[in-house]
Formats: sequence, structure tokens, C-alpha cells
Amino acid sequence: MVVPNTGHAESVRVAEELIRDLEAKGIEVLFDDRDERPGVKFKDADLMGLPIRAVISERSLAEGKVEVKRRTEKDKQMISVTDTVSVIQSIIQGELA
Repeated sequence: MVVPNTGHAESVRVAEELIRDLEAKGIEVLFDDRDERPGVKFKDADLMGLPIRAVISERSLAEGKVEVKRRTEKDKQMISVTDTVSVIQSIIQGELA
């Protein structure tokens, strides 16, 4: 889970809520809340081999969305905040099948 602007309280709040919900479903989440540029955070997530990257930004939240991207795919998906947990859970279940 990446929040590009950790100074944006709403982004951090939504991220923490999604993390709680994902962890309640048994999904391990790494929350990158460092004070780094977004590109650094994205690169580090790729270097660590994280399979899914969820980005909560001011811009996406303005549309009620979260950016979700699989590491193995080039394109990102814009998912509604309310559907994010179920979509990530579905991605994981599909990869384990």
C-alpha cells in the first residue's frame, strides 16, 4: 500500500482502513508511509517483488478510487475504494489457483 503524499490525512486514513480490512481477511500488507518521492516508493515495491501495489492518492480519492496494479502487468486498474479489498482478495485467490 503506497500513499504518495503522507501529508494528506484523508489518503492516510483510507490506507489505514483498507489495511485493517485486508489484514482481517488474512492478507499481509506492507504500508509504505515513508517521506519519499512516489517513484522511489514504486521502485522499492518492485525491487521487493511485491505482487500487488495499491496507491491511495489525493487525485484517485477525489474520484472515490484506488489505483491497483499487479507487478506482472503494465496497466493499472482504478477500483472504487469500497471494492478494493474484494478485488485484491480476488487477485490473490486467482494467483493461488
